[in-house]
Amino acid sequence: MELINTADATPPAGHYSQAVRANGFVFVSGQLGFLAPAQAGAKPQLAAGASAQTEEALRSVRAILTAAGASLSTVASVTVYIPDIGLWDEVNRVYERVFGDHRPARAVVPTRGLHYGALVEISVVAVAAPD
Repeated sequence: MELINTADATPPAGHYSQAVRANGFVFVSGQLGFLAPAQAGAKPQLAAGASAQTEEALRSVRAILTAAGASLSTVASVTVYIPDIGLWDEVNRVYERVFGDHRPARAVVPTRGLHYGALVEISVVAVAAPD
């Protein structure tokens, strides 16, 4: 297994890696909609609104996948957590635009609340480029 961490995505806020590359797959930890990485030591800030948070979460996912030798086009599965299913249309519009014609398997999980009051969290599993 290879632990993946990149300065181009939100740093982990706990005892975990941004992703793990194992057996030809990249498992990306759930990404919240924090604004682009802040200066070292600065507290990350959530983007305003579900659309902007989805954009930022997917930006982090893309950066992590790139660091792991994968891309959005190699994503096999996506899990999206949202605290209010009423936000789904807004989240899905951004998701559709970012993924374009690529349609990975997906689960949408309504949940009571997300850490830091976030409106979306996204984790993915992707196929890594062969070594």
